[in-house]
Amino acid sequence: PNTFLLALCSMLIAFVLGTAAGILAAFRKDGIFDRSVLVVSSLGMSLPSFFAAILIGWLFAYKMQDITRLNLTGNLFEVDEFGRGTRLSLKNLILPALTLGIRPLSVIVQLSRNSMLEVLSQDYIRTARAKGLSFYRIIRKHALKNSMNPVITAVSGWFASLMAGVIFVEYIFGWKGLGYIIVNALNNYDFPLVLGSVILISLIFVLINILVDLLYAMLDPRIQFA
Repeated sequence: PNTFLLALCSMLIAFVLGTAAGILAAFRKDGIFDRSVLVVSSLGMSLPSFFAAILIGWLFAYKMQDITRLNLTGNLFEVDEFGRGTRLSLKNLILPALTLGIRPLSVIVQLSRNSMLEVLSQDYIRTARAKGLSFYRIIRKHALKNSMNPVITAVSGWFASLMAGVIFVEYIFGWKGLGYIIVNALNNYDFPLVLGSVILISLIFVLINILVDLLYAMLDPRIQFA
């Protein structure tokens, strides 16, 4: 559950911020915002997760700890000050979720931008603009739904990949999930546990892709199942 929650939060951050930034960049093509988004997203795609974890942990949990009040290591539930029970600590989720979401965020930004530019070049969008429809209405009623297929493909692939790539991030931040268990199992030569974890990740990957195929048919009426 800890690993699934971490991957889900990372993907939500990446999807919401990436889609919003990509749409705005598409509407301001070749402007300062568009160029800045492309540069930052290119850097984000080339940043390894383990290096990003070290960098973000050093910056926000060490150098800026007095401001952020974030810990370098921690879990979703922690023992309280009196040792009598556990308490929910959502702030420990912030840094690993942010770290894990950097690369999918960068990919989603560029995919949503390119897909939106393709949709905005269609005749029906030009007609909507000629009618004087607002930016919000053009996006909501005409462009957004038709530009989502590539983004959803990326989300599904990256979500499944996050379940596997979470290993380094969990270990660095002390997040006790599946990745943390796998690293400890490797250190202890507990290969049956490693094998079982890999099989579980594979099953999750298959289930996510099945759900995405079903979602395609809901979003795009042109797609039908045989």
